[in-house]
Amino acid sequence: MNLSNATLAALPAEVKRPEYDRAALTPGIVHIGLGNFHRAHQSWYLHRLMQAGLAQDWAIIGAGVRPYDAAMRDKLLAQDCLTTLIELDPSGRSAEVVGSMIDYLPIEEGNGALIQRMAGPDIRIVALTVTEGGYYIDPATKGFDAAHPDILHDAANPATPRTAFGAIIAALRLRRDAGTGPFTCQCCDNLQGNGDVLKQTVVSLARLSDPALADWIAANCTFPNSMVDCIVPATGPKELALVRDLGIEDHCPVTHENFRHWVIEDDFCAGRPDWDRVGAIFTPDVHAFEIMKIRILNGGHQVISDVGEVLGIETISGCMEAPRVRALFHKVETQEIMPHVHAVPGYTPEEYVRLIERRFANPAIVDTTRRVAFDGSSRHPGFVLPSVRDGLAAGTPVEGLAFVSACWARYCTGVREDGSTVEPNDPFWADLTTVAEKAKAEPMAWLHQRQIYGDLAEEPRFAEPFAKWLTIMHHDGMDAALDAYLE
Repeated sequence: MNLSNATLAALPAEVKRPEYDRAALTPGIVHIGLGNFHRAHQSWYLHRLMQAGLAQDWAIIGAGVRPYDAAMRDKLLAQDCLTTLIELDPSGRSAEVVGSMIDYLPIEEGNGALIQRMAGPDIRIVALTVTEGGYYIDPATKGFDAAHPDILHDAANPATPRTAFGAIIAALRLRRDAGTGPFTCQCCDNLQGNGDVLKQTVVSLARLSDPALADWIAANCTFPNSMVDCIVPATGPKELALVRDLGIEDHCPVTHENFRHWVIEDDFCAGRPDWDRVGAIFTPDVHAFEIMKIRILNGGHQVISDVGEVLGIETISGCMEAPRVRALFHKVETQEIMPHVHAVPGYTPEEYVRLIERRFANPAIVDTTRRVAFDGSSRHPGFVLPSVRDGLAAGTPVEGLAFVSACWARYCTGVREDGSTVEPNDPFWADLTTVAEKAKAEPMAWLHQRQIYGDLAEEPRFAEPFAKWLTIMHHDGMDAALDAYLE
């Protein structure tokens, strides 16, 4: 049956569904970026509160700022903004329909509808999941990229912005002028210090057109840091078939693992839902949690995804089934990443590595190596290279991390070992493939991408093994390089 409010009562008995009156919900959150991760994570936590009779005035209004968001909007509105979540675990699967989102704003040039809705006094949180690379960070300085064409446009046209951040600023201007007051800006992306990054982007962009407004935002809005964690594959034919097997016609279902983690700094200027009642953790020390997760999980994804792509392994669980790749993961994690991570409440670094090994090996989660390898130009500097710098500073091994960077350079040649072509998989793919081709004969050309590696080309403990491993990969193949490293 088609998923909708009208069909909720007729869903199969094994499918959980909203027990609250969705018609009585009122909005409190605008969320920009309604991808799978948000709908399996933040939306689910709010749904769980609503199931307990709480947070009925915190419903989500969805939004997007890119033309491709319009297709998702059409799909979700056609099914009353409901989403079927399918939990995949080796021991079985379960399904739940989530109903915490109640509307999706039009996608339009100038973002007028989004600005007006965020300006409404009932909106107390504006949240975002726009990917790690979506915050206009200068890759060389890690500061705000004021020269980006989107930023230049929004600075010159603050009333009709192109970016989510420009729309946030325009809405806050209306709220300030009307005396409505600020809202919390909540980043839900995998970035270290993600609230600080969001604040940098919003305040810096505002300062280009209205310094007084920038000062008001900095003084009145809050930008809590958070750590988010749940493996959520992309939706494709297999996922669509899974939901149809349940007897439901859902055009945008989401599959996810049997694990969620959300650690949040309790810094909300206009109130918040009590997410801690359904498993989220509020703490002033988000940093320790995010270091563990970003280094071990996100860094671990980069350890295996590029080599997996080069070898033609399609999934992350498939990588963990390949003895050499799993051994690479374990050796790099335990010898070069884990030593620079501290324990947090609930986990030692050793326990967390074992947890991630089990999660990555879950064959029920069809998470593709291509998805995980996407946007390496943001993910390697964010997730891998901080461990390199810690290792260099501490005098601990970095050869495995040099091997991982060599795998990425090999991957960016755009050809797998079986001769198949890698379709573009990075916003800067054309530039990366050009440098990767040059690095076949001159390995150091790869490390001389200072916007990614900074001064690491001048660090012989990292640069020399990088050049060695990349040369072996090109001359003798990936398996030979893996064997040599694992010896």
